[in-house]
Amino acid sequence: MSATPYGEHQPAWADLGLLSPVRAGTPAEAAVGDAAWLQAMLDAEAALVRAQVRCGTVPAAAAEAITAAARAEHLDVRGLALAARETANPVVGLVAALTRVVAERAPDAAEFVHRGSTSQDILDTGAMLVAARALRLIRADLHTVADALAALAAEHRDTVMAGRTLALHAVPTTFGLKAAGWRQLVLDAAERIGAVADRGLPVSLGGAAGTLAGYHQYAGEGAEPAAVLDLVTAFAAETGLAVPVLPWHALRTPLADLGAALAHTAGALGKIAADVLVLARTEVGEAAEPGGAGRGVSSAMPHKRNPVLATLIRSAAIQVPALSGVLASCLVTEDERSAGVWHAEWQPLRECLRLTGGAAYTAVELVRGLSVHPERMRANLAATGGQIASERVSAVLAPALGKAAAKELMGAASQRAAAEGRPLADVLADEPRLQGLLDAEQLADLLDPANYTGAAGPLVDRALKS
Repeated sequence: MSATPYGEHQPAWADLGLLSPVRAGTPAEAAVGDAAWLQAMLDAEAALVRAQVRCGTVPAAAAEAITAAARAEHLDVRGLALAARETANPVVGLVAALTRVVAERAPDAAEFVHRGSTSQDILDTGAMLVAARALRLIRADLHTVADALAALAAEHRDTVMAGRTLALHAVPTTFGLKAAGWRQLVLDAAERIGAVADRGLPVSLGGAAGTLAGYHQYAGEGAEPAAVLDLVTAFAAETGLAVPVLPWHALRTPLADLGAALAHTAGALGKIAADVLVLARTEVGEAAEPGGAGRGVSSAMPHKRNPVLATLIRSAAIQVPALSGVLASCLVTEDERSAGVWHAEWQPLRECLRLTGGAAYTAVELVRGLSVHPERMRANLAATGGQIASERVSAVLAPALGKAAAKELMGAASQRAAAEGRPLADVLADEPRLQGLLDAEQLADLLDPANYTGAAGPLVDRALKS
Protein backbone atom coordinates (compact mmCIF):
# COMPACT_ATOMS: atom_id res chain seq x y z
CA MET A 1 0.00 0.00 0.00
CA SER A 2 1.44 3.36 -0.96
CA ALA A 3 1.79 6.08 1.62
CA THR A 4 -0.83 8.80 1.77
CA PRO A 5 0.74 12.12 0.82
CA TYR A 6 1.03 14.46 3.78
CA GLY A 7 -1.59 17.16 3.68
CA GLU A 8 -4.20 15.15 1.78
CA HIS A 9 -6.36 14.76 4.87
CA GLN A 10 -4.65 17.04 7.41
CA PRO A 11 -3.56 20.66 6.98
CA ALA A 12 0.16 21.26 7.21
CA TRP A 13 -0.26 23.49 10.27
CA ALA A 14 -2.25 21.01 12.35
CA ASP A 15 -0.81 20.02 15.73
CA LEU A 16 -1.88 16.40 16.03
CA GLY A 17 0.47 15.32 18.80
CA LEU A 18 3.13 13.71 16.61
CA LEU A 19 5.90 15.06 18.82
CA SER A 20 3.92 14.83 22.07
CA PRO A 21 2.67 11.25 22.34
CA VAL A 22 2.08 11.52 26.09
CA ARG A 23 -1.03 13.60 25.41
CA ALA A 24 -1.98 12.33 21.94
CA GLY A 25 -5.49 10.90 21.93
CA THR A 26 -6.13 11.55 25.63
CA PRO A 27 -9.24 13.25 27.06
CA ALA A 28 -7.09 16.14 28.30
CA GLU A 29 -5.86 16.84 24.77
CA ALA A 30 -9.42 17.19 23.52
CA ALA A 31 -10.35 19.34 26.52
CA VAL A 32 -7.72 21.98 25.75
CA GLY A 33 -7.52 21.92 21.94
CA ASP A 34 -8.26 24.92 19.75
CA ALA A 35 -11.90 23.98 19.30
CA ALA A 36 -12.34 23.50 23.05
CA TRP A 37 -10.63 26.81 23.77
CA LEU A 38 -12.82 28.59 21.23
CA GLN A 39 -15.92 27.02 22.76
CA ALA A 40 -14.84 28.12 26.23
CA MET A 41 -14.53 31.73 25.07
CA LEU A 42 -17.94 31.49 23.42
CA ASP A 43 -19.29 30.04 26.65
CA ALA A 44 -17.87 33.07 28.44
CA GLU A 45 -19.60 35.43 26.00
CA ALA A 46 -22.92 33.62 26.45
CA ALA A 47 -22.57 33.47 30.23
CA LEU A 48 -21.82 37.18 30.35
CA VAL A 49 -25.00 38.15 28.53
CA ARG A 50 -27.04 35.77 30.72
CA ALA A 51 -25.51 37.42 33.76
CA GLN A 52 -26.57 40.80 32.39
CA VAL A 53 -30.09 39.42 32.08
CA ARG A 54 -29.93 38.48 35.76
CA CYS A 55 -28.98 42.08 36.51
CA GLY A 56 -31.83 43.43 34.39
CA THR A 57 -29.70 45.21 31.79
CA VAL A 58 -30.27 42.91 28.79
CA PRO A 59 -33.51 41.33 27.52
CA ALA A 60 -33.81 37.59 28.06
CA ALA A 61 -34.54 36.95 24.37
CA ALA A 62 -31.15 38.41 23.42
CA ALA A 63 -29.37 36.08 25.84
CA GLU A 64 -31.22 33.09 24.44
CA ALA A 65 -30.25 34.00 20.87
CA ILE A 66 -26.61 34.64 21.74
CA THR A 67 -26.33 31.42 23.75
CA ALA A 68 -27.77 29.42 20.86
CA ALA A 69 -25.36 31.02 18.40
CA ALA A 70 -22.28 30.65 20.60
CA ARG A 71 -21.14 27.31 19.20
CA ALA A 72 -17.64 26.68 17.93
CA GLU A 73 -18.91 24.83 14.87
CA HIS A 74 -20.39 28.11 13.60
CA LEU A 75 -16.96 29.76 13.44
CA ASP A 76 -13.72 29.21 11.52
CA VAL A 77 -11.01 28.45 14.09
CA ARG A 78 -8.16 28.81 11.62
CA GLY A 79 -9.58 32.05 10.29
CA LEU A 80 -9.77 33.46 13.81
CA ALA A 81 -6.19 32.39 14.47
CA LEU A 82 -4.93 34.17 11.37
CA ALA A 83 -6.99 37.26 12.15
CA ALA A 84 -5.47 37.35 15.64
CA ARG A 85 -2.12 38.25 14.07
CA GLU A 86 -3.62 41.67 13.38
CA THR A 87 -5.08 42.21 16.86
CA ALA A 88 -2.68 40.20 19.12
CA ASN A 89 -5.53 38.11 20.53
CA PRO A 90 -8.30 35.94 19.13
CA VAL A 91 -11.22 37.62 20.92
CA VAL A 92 -11.53 40.59 18.58
CA GLY A 93 -12.19 38.33 15.60
CA LEU A 94 -14.37 36.02 17.70
CA VAL A 95 -16.65 38.90 18.73
CA ALA A 96 -17.01 40.05 15.13
CA ALA A 97 -17.77 36.53 13.90
CA LEU A 98 -20.20 35.77 16.73
CA THR A 99 -21.99 39.08 16.14
CA ARG A 100 -22.48 38.16 12.47
CA VAL A 101 -23.91 34.75 13.39
CA VAL A 102 -26.29 36.31 15.91
CA ALA A 103 -27.34 39.02 13.46
CA GLU A 104 -28.28 36.40 10.89
CA ARG A 105 -30.50 34.59 13.41
CA ALA A 106 -31.81 37.35 15.66
CA PRO A 107 -30.87 40.84 14.43
CA ASP A 108 -32.16 42.60 17.54
CA ALA A 109 -29.84 40.55 19.76
CA ALA A 110 -26.60 41.36 17.94
CA GLU A 111 -26.01 44.65 19.78
CA PHE A 112 -25.81 42.77 23.10
CA VAL A 113 -22.83 40.63 22.11
CA HIS A 114 -19.74 41.54 24.20
CA ARG A 115 -21.62 44.48 25.71
CA GLY A 116 -19.31 46.55 27.92
CA SER A 117 -16.66 43.84 27.78
CA THR A 118 -13.01 43.66 26.76
CA SER A 119 -10.93 40.92 25.17
CA GLN A 120 -9.13 39.95 28.36
CA ASP A 121 -12.39 39.36 30.23
CA ILE A 122 -13.40 36.77 27.67
CA LEU A 123 -10.04 35.11 27.07
CA ASP A 124 -9.16 34.86 30.76
CA THR A 125 -12.58 33.51 31.65
CA GLY A 126 -12.33 31.07 28.76
CA ALA A 127 -8.93 29.99 30.06
CA MET A 128 -10.42 29.33 33.48
CA LEU A 129 -13.23 27.28 31.92
CA VAL A 130 -10.73 25.24 29.91
CA ALA A 131 -8.65 24.71 33.04
CA ALA A 132 -11.68 23.68 35.09
CA ARG A 133 -12.67 21.07 32.52
CA ALA A 134 -9.13 19.71 32.23
CA LEU A 135 -8.61 19.66 36.00
CA ARG A 136 -11.70 17.52 36.46
CA LEU A 137 -10.14 14.91 34.19
CA ILE A 138 -6.77 15.13 35.90
CA ARG A 139 -8.26 14.95 39.38
CA ALA A 140 -10.29 11.85 38.54
CA ASP A 141 -7.24 10.10 37.08
CA LEU A 142 -5.15 10.99 40.13
CA HIS A 143 -7.67 9.38 42.45
CA THR A 144 -7.74 6.28 40.26
CA VAL A 145 -3.94 6.11 40.38
CA ALA A 146 -3.99 6.55 44.17
CA ASP A 147 -6.49 3.71 44.56
CA ALA A 148 -4.35 1.39 42.45
CA LEU A 149 -1.26 2.31 44.44
CA ALA A 150 -3.07 1.67 47.70
CA ALA A 151 -3.78 -1.86 46.51
CA LEU A 152 -0.12 -2.36 45.57
CA ALA A 153 1.07 -1.00 48.92
CA ALA A 154 -1.25 -3.30 50.85
CA GLU A 155 -0.36 -6.36 48.78
CA HIS A 156 3.38 -5.75 49.10
CA ARG A 157 3.44 -4.34 52.63
CA ASP A 158 6.19 -6.79 53.60
CA THR A 159 7.81 -7.50 50.22
CA VAL A 160 11.46 -6.78 50.95
CA MET A 161 13.63 -5.06 48.37
CA ALA A 162 16.83 -3.08 48.26
CA GLY A 163 16.57 0.54 49.21
CA ARG A 164 18.83 2.54 46.91
CA THR A 165 20.53 5.87 47.58
CA LEU A 166 22.74 7.62 45.04
CA ALA A 167 22.02 4.65 42.73
CA LEU A 168 23.57 2.06 45.10
CA HIS A 169 22.17 -0.43 47.61
CA ALA A 170 21.63 1.31 50.95
CA VAL A 171 19.49 -0.63 53.45
CA PRO A 172 16.47 -2.90 52.94
CA THR A 173 13.04 -1.40 52.44
CA THR A 174 9.76 -2.82 51.15
CA PHE A 175 7.97 -2.36 47.88
CA GLY A 176 4.86 -1.61 49.91
CA LEU A 177 6.55 1.45 51.41
CA LYS A 178 7.70 2.57 47.96
CA ALA A 179 4.16 2.25 46.58
CA ALA A 180 2.77 4.06 49.62
CA GLY A 181 5.22 6.88 48.95
CA TRP A 182 4.11 7.11 45.34
CA ARG A 183 0.50 7.23 46.52
CA GLN A 184 1.23 10.00 48.99
CA LEU A 185 2.72 12.15 46.24
CA VAL A 186 -0.33 11.54 44.07
CA LEU A 187 -2.69 12.41 46.92
CA ASP A 188 -0.73 15.59 47.60
CA ALA A 189 -1.05 16.47 43.92
CA ALA A 190 -4.77 15.74 43.92
CA GLU A 191 -5.19 18.00 46.94
CA ARG A 192 -3.39 20.85 45.19
CA ILE A 193 -5.36 20.34 41.98
CA GLY A 194 -8.57 20.23 44.01
CA ALA A 195 -7.74 23.45 45.86
CA VAL A 196 -7.16 25.28 42.58
CA ALA A 197 -10.19 23.73 40.89
CA ASP A 198 -12.54 24.46 43.79
CA ARG A 199 -11.37 27.94 44.81
CA GLY A 200 -8.71 29.29 42.49
CA LEU A 201 -10.35 29.58 39.07
CA PRO A 202 -12.17 32.93 39.01
CA VAL A 203 -14.12 34.66 36.31
CA SER A 204 -12.36 37.62 34.76
CA LEU A 205 -14.43 40.77 34.63
CA GLY A 206 -12.87 44.20 34.68
CA GLY A 207 -13.66 46.00 31.48
CA ALA A 208 -11.11 48.04 29.60
CA ALA A 209 -8.82 48.82 32.55
CA GLY A 210 -10.20 46.90 35.52
CA THR A 211 -12.74 49.48 36.71
CA LEU A 212 -15.90 47.84 35.28
CA ALA A 213 -16.75 51.26 33.85
CA GLY A 214 -18.09 49.91 30.55
CA TYR A 215 -20.44 47.51 32.28
CA HIS A 216 -21.61 50.27 34.60
CA GLN A 217 -22.27 52.61 31.70
CA TYR A 218 -24.36 50.04 29.86
CA ALA A 219 -26.35 49.40 33.04
CA GLY A 220 -28.03 52.73 32.35
CA GLU A 221 -28.47 56.06 34.06
CA GLY A 222 -29.18 55.87 37.75
CA ALA A 223 -27.28 52.63 38.26
CA GLU A 224 -25.05 52.82 41.32
CA PRO A 225 -21.38 52.00 40.64
CA ALA A 226 -21.41 49.34 43.36
CA ALA A 227 -24.34 47.61 41.67
CA VAL A 228 -22.09 46.44 38.86
CA LEU A 229 -20.39 44.15 41.38
CA ASP A 230 -23.57 42.08 41.23
CA LEU A 231 -22.72 41.41 37.60
CA VAL A 232 -19.45 39.76 38.66
CA THR A 233 -21.36 37.49 41.04
CA ALA A 234 -23.93 36.66 38.38
CA PHE A 235 -21.20 35.96 35.82
CA ALA A 236 -19.51 33.58 38.24
CA ALA A 237 -22.81 31.79 38.84
CA GLU A 238 -23.38 31.39 35.11
CA THR A 239 -19.92 29.93 34.51
CA GLY A 240 -19.47 27.91 37.70
CA LEU A 241 -16.23 29.76 38.41
CA ALA A 242 -15.20 31.66 41.54
CA VAL A 243 -15.87 35.32 42.33
CA PRO A 244 -12.60 37.29 42.42
CA VAL A 245 -12.04 39.99 45.03
CA LEU A 246 -10.72 42.31 42.33
CA PRO A 247 -10.41 42.26 38.54
CA TRP A 248 -7.19 40.37 37.84
CA HIS A 249 -6.12 41.55 34.38
CA ALA A 250 -2.72 42.47 35.84
CA LEU A 251 -2.89 40.34 39.01
CA ARG A 252 -1.95 36.93 37.65
CA THR A 253 -2.11 34.80 40.78
CA PRO A 254 -4.74 32.41 39.31
CA LEU A 255 -2.41 31.45 36.45
CA ALA A 256 0.66 31.17 38.67
CA ASP A 257 -1.19 28.96 41.17
CA LEU A 258 -2.56 26.79 38.39
CA GLY A 259 0.89 26.36 36.90
CA ALA A 260 2.37 25.44 40.28
CA ALA A 261 -0.27 22.79 40.91
CA LEU A 262 0.26 21.29 37.46
CA ALA A 263 4.03 21.28 37.92
CA HIS A 264 3.70 19.47 41.24
CA THR A 265 1.32 16.94 39.71
CA ALA A 266 3.56 16.23 36.74
CA GLY A 267 6.52 15.89 39.09
CA ALA A 268 4.68 13.49 41.39
CA LEU A 269 3.79 11.27 38.45
CA GLY A 270 7.32 11.66 37.12
CA LYS A 271 8.74 10.28 40.36
CA ILE A 272 6.71 7.10 39.86
CA ALA A 273 7.89 6.88 36.26
CA ALA A 274 11.53 7.40 37.21
CA ASP A 275 11.36 4.61 39.79
CA VAL A 276 9.65 2.24 37.38
CA LEU A 277 12.34 2.92 34.79
CA VAL A 278 14.99 1.88 37.31
CA LEU A 279 13.08 -1.19 38.47
CA ALA A 280 12.46 -2.26 34.86
CA ARG A 281 16.13 -2.27 33.86
CA THR A 282 17.26 -5.63 32.54
CA GLU A 283 19.81 -6.13 35.30
CA VAL A 284 17.31 -5.07 38.00
CA GLY A 285 14.08 -6.63 36.75
CA GLU A 286 12.05 -5.92 39.87
CA ALA A 287 9.00 -4.53 38.07
CA ALA A 288 7.61 -4.35 34.55
CA GLU A 289 5.05 -2.27 32.70
CA PRO A 290 1.87 -3.83 31.34
CA GLY A 291 2.35 -5.15 27.83
CA GLY A 292 0.14 -5.13 24.78
CA ALA A 293 0.22 -5.71 21.06
CA GLY A 294 3.03 -3.61 19.65
CA ARG A 295 3.69 -1.94 23.01
CA GLY A 296 7.29 -0.89 23.47
CA VAL A 297 8.71 -2.45 20.32
CA SER A 298 12.05 -1.20 19.02
CA SER A 299 12.57 -0.14 15.41
CA ALA A 300 15.89 -2.05 15.36
CA MET A 301 16.03 -4.63 18.18
CA PRO A 302 13.42 -7.40 18.06
CA HIS A 303 14.02 -8.51 21.65
CA LYS A 304 13.23 -5.15 23.25
CA ARG A 305 10.00 -4.16 24.97
CA ASN A 306 10.65 -0.62 26.07
CA PRO A 307 8.95 0.92 29.16
CA VAL A 308 7.00 3.42 27.09
CA LEU A 309 4.36 4.43 29.65
CA ALA A 310 6.95 5.51 32.21
CA THR A 311 8.95 7.17 29.43
CA LEU A 312 5.96 9.24 28.33
CA ILE A 313 5.09 10.27 31.88
CA ARG A 314 8.67 11.28 32.58
CA SER A 315 8.79 13.36 29.40
CA ALA A 316 5.82 15.38 30.66
CA ALA A 317 7.31 15.72 34.14
CA ILE A 318 10.42 17.33 32.69
CA GLN A 319 8.51 19.80 30.52
CA VAL A 320 5.71 21.03 32.78
CA PRO A 321 7.82 22.71 35.50
CA ALA A 322 9.66 24.73 32.87
CA LEU A 323 6.42 25.76 31.21
CA SER A 324 4.81 26.62 34.54
CA GLY A 325 7.80 28.85 35.20
CA VAL A 326 6.60 31.03 32.33
CA LEU A 327 3.26 31.45 34.12
CA ALA A 328 5.03 32.44 37.34
CA SER A 329 7.18 34.90 35.39
CA CYS A 330 4.03 36.54 34.06
CA LEU A 331 3.23 37.84 37.54
CA VAL A 332 5.63 40.62 36.64
CA THR A 333 3.22 42.56 34.46
CA GLU A 334 3.02 46.28 33.89
CA ASP A 335 0.10 48.71 34.09
CA GLU A 336 -3.51 47.52 33.90
CA ARG A 337 -2.88 45.14 31.00
CA SER A 338 0.43 43.95 29.70
CA ALA A 339 1.89 44.03 26.22
CA GLY A 340 3.23 40.56 25.60
CA VAL A 341 3.21 39.19 29.15
CA TRP A 342 -0.48 38.25 29.10
CA HIS A 343 -0.05 36.90 25.59
CA ALA A 344 2.89 34.74 26.69
CA GLU A 345 0.69 32.77 29.09
CA TRP A 346 -1.67 31.11 26.66
CA GLN A 347 0.39 28.40 25.00
CA PRO A 348 2.40 27.41 28.12
CA LEU A 349 -0.88 27.09 30.03
CA ARG A 350 -2.34 24.81 27.39
CA GLU A 351 0.83 22.71 27.29
CA CYS A 352 0.86 22.39 31.07
CA LEU A 353 -2.75 21.23 31.06
CA ARG A 354 -2.47 18.72 28.27
CA LEU A 355 0.92 17.32 29.28
CA THR A 356 -0.16 16.86 32.88
CA GLY A 357 -3.49 15.48 31.75
CA GLY A 358 -1.74 13.05 29.43
CA ALA A 359 0.64 11.99 32.19
CA ALA A 360 -2.19 11.35 34.64
CA TYR A 361 -4.15 9.40 32.05
CA THR A 362 -1.06 7.32 31.21
CA ALA A 363 -0.27 6.73 34.89
CA VAL A 364 -3.62 5.00 35.37
CA GLU A 365 -2.62 2.31 32.89
CA LEU A 366 0.90 2.09 34.28
CA VAL A 367 0.05 1.49 37.93
CA ARG A 368 -3.00 -0.66 37.28
CA GLY A 369 -0.97 -3.04 35.14
CA LEU A 370 2.40 -2.86 36.92
CA SER A 371 3.96 -6.29 37.44
CA VAL A 372 5.99 -6.68 40.64
CA HIS A 373 8.67 -9.38 40.84
CA PRO A 374 9.48 -10.24 44.48
CA GLU A 375 11.80 -13.06 43.42
CA ARG A 376 14.05 -10.59 41.61
CA MET A 377 13.96 -8.32 44.63
CA ARG A 378 15.19 -11.19 46.81
CA ALA A 379 17.94 -12.06 44.33
CA ASN A 380 19.10 -8.45 44.16
CA LEU A 381 19.14 -8.19 47.93
CA ALA A 382 21.69 -11.01 47.97
CA ALA A 383 23.94 -9.29 45.43
CA THR A 384 26.21 -7.76 48.08
CA GLY A 385 26.43 -10.87 50.25
CA GLY A 386 24.76 -9.36 53.30
CA GLN A 387 26.39 -5.94 53.14
CA ILE A 388 23.00 -4.26 52.73
CA ALA A 389 22.38 -4.88 56.44
CA SER A 390 25.85 -3.84 57.65
CA GLU A 391 24.35 -0.77 59.34
CA ARG A 392 22.41 -3.08 61.65
CA VAL A 393 25.49 -5.04 62.72
CA SER A 394 27.38 -1.80 63.32
CA ALA A 395 24.60 -0.58 65.60
CA VAL A 396 24.57 -3.89 67.52
CA LEU A 397 28.35 -3.77 68.03
CA ALA A 398 28.48 -0.12 69.07
CA PRO A 399 27.75 -0.71 72.79
CA ALA A 400 30.60 -3.23 73.04
CA LEU A 401 33.19 -1.65 70.75
CA GLY A 402 32.18 1.98 70.63
CA LYS A 403 30.30 3.63 67.76
CA ALA A 404 33.35 4.77 65.80
CA ALA A 405 35.22 1.48 66.23
CA ALA A 406 32.18 -0.54 65.21
CA LYS A 407 31.71 1.54 62.08
CA GLU A 408 35.41 1.23 61.19
CA LEU A 409 35.31 -2.55 61.67
CA MET A 410 32.22 -2.98 59.51
CA GLY A 411 33.62 -0.70 56.81
CA ALA A 412 36.84 -2.68 56.59
CA ALA A 413 34.98 -5.99 56.66
CA SER A 414 32.64 -4.86 53.87
CA GLN A 415 35.55 -3.78 51.70
CA ARG A 416 37.27 -7.11 52.29
CA ALA A 417 34.10 -9.04 51.48
CA ALA A 418 33.71 -7.15 48.21
CA ALA A 419 37.34 -7.55 47.25
CA GLU A 420 37.40 -11.29 47.98
CA GLY A 421 33.90 -12.03 46.69
CA ARG A 422 32.88 -13.55 50.02
CA PRO A 423 29.68 -13.19 52.06
CA LEU A 424 30.02 -10.56 54.78
CA ALA A 425 29.02 -13.10 57.41
CA ASP A 426 32.02 -15.26 56.55
CA VAL A 427 34.40 -12.34 56.78
CA LEU A 428 32.95 -11.28 60.13
CA ALA A 429 33.23 -14.83 61.43
CA ASP A 430 37.01 -14.56 60.97
CA GLU A 431 37.23 -11.21 62.76
CA PRO A 432 39.09 -11.65 66.09
CA ARG A 433 37.37 -8.69 67.72
CA LEU A 434 33.99 -10.39 67.32
CA GLN A 435 34.96 -13.61 69.06
CA GLY A 436 32.54 -14.15 71.91
CA LEU A 437 30.32 -11.28 70.78
CA LEU A 438 28.40 -12.76 67.83
CA ASP A 439 28.18 -16.34 66.66
CA ALA A 440 27.37 -17.55 63.13
CA GLU A 441 23.65 -17.88 63.83
CA GLN A 442 23.43 -14.38 65.24
CA LEU A 443 25.34 -12.96 62.29
CA ALA A 444 23.04 -14.70 59.83
CA ASP A 445 20.00 -13.27 61.60
CA LEU A 446 21.45 -9.75 61.74
CA LEU A 447 22.40 -9.79 58.05
CA ASP A 448 19.05 -11.12 56.83
CA PRO A 449 17.50 -8.18 54.91
CA ALA A 450 14.00 -9.30 55.85
CA ASN A 451 14.83 -8.65 59.49
CA TYR A 452 15.93 -5.08 58.90
CA THR A 453 13.05 -3.13 57.40
CA GLY A 454 12.49 -0.94 60.44
CA ALA A 455 9.00 0.53 60.65
CA ALA A 456 8.25 0.02 56.94
CA GLY A 457 5.15 -2.08 57.65
CA PRO A 458 3.61 0.29 60.20
CA LEU A 459 4.43 3.24 57.95
CA VAL A 460 2.47 1.61 55.14
CA ASP A 461 -0.42 0.96 57.51
CA ARG A 462 -0.45 4.59 58.64
CA ALA A 463 -0.28 5.88 55.07
CA LEU A 464 -3.17 3.72 53.93
CA LYS A 465 -5.33 4.97 56.79
CA SER A 466 -4.79 8.60 55.79
